[in-house]
Amino acid sequence: MSGDCTSDRSAGRERIVVVCSRYLGDTLLAIPFLRNLRAAHPGAVIEAVAEGAAFPALANCPYLDAVLPWPATAAGISRRAAWLRSRAYARCYLLKRSLSSAVIGALAGIPHRVGFATECGGPLLTTSVAARPGRHQAERYLDLLRAEGHAIDDGHNENWVDPASDRAVAPLLATLPSGRPRVLLAVRGTDEERFWSDAGWARLATWLVGERGCEIVLCGAPHDAPAHDALRSALPADAAAHVHDFSLQVSLREAAAVAARMDLCVGIDTGLVHLAASFGVPAVVLVGPTDPNQWAPWGTRHEVVRGKRIQRPIIDRLRAWRHGVRPDTLRWHLGRASMADIRLDDVLPRVATLLPAVCGAPGGRIRTLDLHSGNFRYELATTLVEHALPTPAAS
Repeated sequence: MSGDCTSDRSAGRERIVVVCSRYLGDTLLAIPFLRNLRAAHPGAVIEAVAEGAAFPALANCPYLDAVLPWPATAAGISRRAAWLRSRAYARCYLLKRSLSSAVIGALAGIPHRVGFATECGGPLLTTSVAARPGRHQAERYLDLLRAEGHAIDDGHNENWVDPASDRAVAPLLATLPSGRPRVLLAVRGTDEERFWSDAGWARLATWLVGERGCEIVLCGAPHDAPAHDALRSALPADAAAHVHDFSLQVSLREAAAVAARMDLCVGIDTGLVHLAASFGVPAVVLVGPTDPNQWAPWGTRHEVVRGKRIQRPIIDRLRAWRHGVRPDTLRWHLGRASMADIRLDDVLPRVATLLPAVCGAPGGRIRTLDLHSGNFRYELATTLVEHALPTPAAS
């Protein structure tokens, strides 16, 4: 929902603004926060200010009265603060943990300002909340409401596809063969440190098509198209025929309509994985420099693949000690790993644990998948659709 609600000022309703991060994944993980904010203030006018990928990501959110872009004239901290001041907000929630966010809220003169504590920005907030290491980002956002004493629901994830986007992608989805699992691959993002090897993606795609009878969909940003072309070029011709790149044909809102109709998503830690997860699509995410405790898919079945060598910078250890975070209470160790340490043998068992739930069909057959990882052997019995499998290659 977008638009301008300034006419509501005369109605005497409290006006609340949520200042979002510009990143897609961060913004999607704020949806549970927005739902609970609406429950806490059912009669208020609630608007979100967003830019970049965050703007279309919230276009269909029913918990907002409006999603507003920063005006072109509001470049810089002082002008953005002045623009917020002109809209007479009584409360603001700053979802980006930065000094500049705290300064904007204070300069805007908004009486009630809630955000995350920083070394310098905390005193500029009326309610300052610690960003606890190892805590999931969705929970961090909800902590902003918990700090005010608001009740929180189960924190479930959700998302919505608008009918126009649904109609727009229908012809593309109709080109995919029926009866075959649809797997969305997210192979690129904005941070090169998070990229996995091109050879790894090619081998995974070949396995998904040849051994599991899948159709693979690529649906990143337009600038991801060259990487997608390279992936298809690296595949055998019979496998490449089952890889479909929609990146140059759909907008971000239409990409949501595509992601919502996938059976599985496999990708690096990037916004497209969080987009699929927001629709309840099972996900396998490959992580390296980011913390899976904070950035794992939220509210859906998922598997995390991470290199085994974890580096723990001294600053991370000090932050954990400062906040009283005990390592034995976390699902994954705090620290940084390298994407180069992730092997295909690490990925396949995780993908296979989620694929049986989407590959089973009447008339299928049981096939044993034998995988080796180090000294361990995995034997997975899975139900596969008979007609979806190519003739096995001789070993």
